[in-house]
Amino acid sequence: MATGRLGVGETLEALNAAVGPGSPVWFKETNARHLRVRDFLAPRSALQARFRDGQVPERVFSAVTCLQGPGVAPVLRCAPTPAGLSLQLQRPAVFERVLGALASYATPAKPASPGPRLVLHCPALRCNPSALRLSQLRAVLVADHLTRTLRAHGVCVRSVPSVRDPHMATFLQKLRVDWPTASKSTSTETLRTCVLAELNSVSEEETLPPGVLGRLCLKELVQRRPVAGYDPGIDNCLVTEDMLSVLSELQEAVHHWPEGGYPGLDGDPDSGVEGCMVVHVVSCEEAFQQQKLDLLWQKLDDQAPHKQKHLVCGPVKVAGVPGTQMTAPEYYELRYAQVCKASALKHGGDLAQDPAWTKNFDVLSVATIKFEMLSTAPQNQGYKQGMERGLYPAFPLVSSLDFSLLHDEGEWLLLFNSVLPFLDLLSQSVSLASTPGLHITVRTEMVCKFLVQLSMDFSSYYNRVHILGVSIQQKGVCGECGGHRIKTGRQEDKPGSFSFRNLGHTSLVRCLPAYSY
Repeated sequence: MATGRLGVGETLEALNAAVGPGSPVWFKETNARHLRVRDFLAPRSALQARFRDGQVPERVFSAVTCLQGPGVAPVLRCAPTPAGLSLQLQRPAVFERVLGALASYATPAKPASPGPRLVLHCPALRCNPSALRLSQLRAVLVADHLTRTLRAHGVCVRSVPSVRDPHMATFLQKLRVDWPTASKSTSTETLRTCVLAELNSVSEEETLPPGVLGRLCLKELVQRRPVAGYDPGIDNCLVTEDMLSVLSELQEAVHHWPEGGYPGLDGDPDSGVEGCMVVHVVSCEEAFQQQKLDLLWQKLDDQAPHKQKHLVCGPVKVAGVPGTQMTAPEYYELRYAQVCKASALKHGGDLAQDPAWTKNFDVLSVATIKFEMLSTAPQNQGYKQGMERGLYPAFPLVSSLDFSLLHDEGEWLLLFNSVLPFLDLLSQSVSLASTPGLHITVRTEMVCKFLVQLSMDFSSYYNRVHILGVSIQQKGVCGECGGHRIKTGRQEDKPGSFSFRNLGHTSLVRCLPAYSY
């Protein structure tokens, strides 16, 4: 059997190369109705622009039919249709290749050499959690999402600040946010000396508020900077000890990477400041102050990184709650109470007092919050727990399965529109490609839209195709209504039985959602 990860991008590139030089003509089909008959299409209009009278040369048909190469999916047939040149893949072979190595389609491959270095700074984590605003919570969750995604793509990410408040650390654990902690702060003496030197060069004296070391002018620096995006209203900056503490921690993060914590960086000549980017993930309320800190760092430290980008998260409004004054802990409690209420209505009783349900409520509440804040959803472990209790048979080896059983259009839809393009979508959602200006964007909404569509596709499929039979221990197939039993026209399933289709087909379909997105 051929090895290597199949890719939509690689297949499209090979298809367009087979047509010859010029603009791309092929695109991947996504419409469920069209996927019944084709997987890729070269529209008639594009072919007419490429070839005289739209007549595709025989050599193109031959090249497309015999398409091969790294990551290229095997072709079954290519034929002209009224819509254009229609191509269908060898679907059993694609199912076998993908489901036989599903982990490689859910997790990006680790690069051979160390990726770029990035310091990811989230100022909201210096707050007291009881005062954390929803816009700041969104910045925290986006920063966590960004960290995980970039690390999965081989980027060396260092998260700043290290959390010192134990209450914040506890709240992050509740949200399942993995962030470093520390017990002591870094020294600010060097920066303090630089500030005093700058202040001594200022002739005018003024009375400053308590806790303020002095006032520095940043306007000249804004005017000299070639990067667009800084607020033109930035003029003077009141320098405080807290600001120096923030800059000191950023300096430490840029200049001293933990030894052994990032393989391949130790002794790397390119691991200096020039090879490092700093990304500030801030709420919209913090954006102006963070620009001042960015400029202050450059004014006080001639070794400050020149590549600094700002990711600004917009405001958050909670449906049914007036204004945006709700704090992050209050928001969590609101969602937790709603999850408990919904579960009580569905299952009956006060399940919030049942320890067996408490963890599930926590997971669902956090998942709801993260999804609303444009992050990821959790994995369902129902089948695994049922298998451990003996309700369902063990999962067979993928190599023993007959992939020709997967002929339902919903099965191909799940693989072709979800599993295959997932890593490409993940790469598109977070890109560090050089962009002009101060700000960068992160397309977290692409991941959410993907999850919504994936959920709809699975729901539609499982509504038509019943994979796991409901055991007698869980629930009888015959229902009851008003004390009268209602026959469903099916025999009751025995514990551990599978409904409607054989074990091989069931195992194949369960491969599709086996890994959490």
